[in-house]
Amino acid sequence: MKKFFIFIFCIFAFSVNADEKKTTFTKELFDKAQLDGKVVVVSSWLKYCSSCASQMKVLNKAKNEFDIEYFTFDIKNKKISNLLNVQYQTTLLIFKDNKEVYRSIGETSRDAIYKAIESSI
Repeated sequence: MKKFFIFIFCIFAFSVNADEKKTTFTKELFDKAQLDGKVVVVSSWLKYCSSCASQMKVLNKAKNEFDIEYFTFDIKNKKISNLLNVQYQTTLLIFKDNKEVYRSIGETSRDAIYKAIESSI
């Protein structure tokens, strides 16, 4: 019975993470944000990736604390992946003045992510 409850918990936990993720990136919004002089943060995700969910949780809080534009995309979207030259989920990109100024893969630490954003503003 204990294994059954653990199984149900895992299914629920993965479902919650999957529901929170959606692609917000479009080339038009990305270009507009850069033209407007915004610092643009982009993260990639995969449906059942727990580190992606952790990174997105930090970035969703950061977008309310910093003057940034934040976009996300599913790594399986090859059009966006190729445009940004991203090959892995949990890739974090920061753009300023129409240039990529930061890139990391797998970073989920609040302190490291906030430091990267602060150094880009």
